Amino acid sequence: MKIDNTELWSGLFGLGLSLFVVWAGLAHELGTINDPGSGYVLFYVGLLMTVFSLVILVSALKSGGPTFVSLWRNVRWTKPLIAIGLLIAFTIAFETLGFLVSTIALLIALLRLIDPVPWWRAIPIAIASPLICWYVLQKLLLISLPSGMFGLG
Repeated sequence: MKIDNTELWSGLFGLGLSLFVVWAGLAHELGTINDPGSGYVLFYVGLLMTVFSLVILVSALKSGGPTFVSLWRNVRWTKPLIAIGLLIAFTIAFETLGFLVSTIALLIALLRLIDPVPWWRAIPIAIASPLICWYVLQKLLLISLPSGMFGLG
């Protein structure tokens, strides 16, 4: 067993997190399947997470896994940093520009910069997707979204 095994460490981290989720579920009322309490879903999701973590741990102990250094070799940071920057800009502009304008701008930027899509495909996707989401959220589910300084939405 190597100490520089990423699957081992991710399995241990997942196991710790899943045990915390199980504990949080137990700290709340579990209830029954017919009358679930506030900790019901947490508890059973935590159990499922525990099983997945144990599978990763057993696999890591049996066959090993990649080292930390090998995971970061030949990593290109440009696109992830662009995506992070765009998401930060989206977060800042969301209230001011509103849901529709900021989401359309974000999608156009992501579709053109991250994995370049032709304009004739990027613009309809970037407009139709937020419009469909806006309709479902605003009109069907009656969830208010910011309309921004342009009053769209």
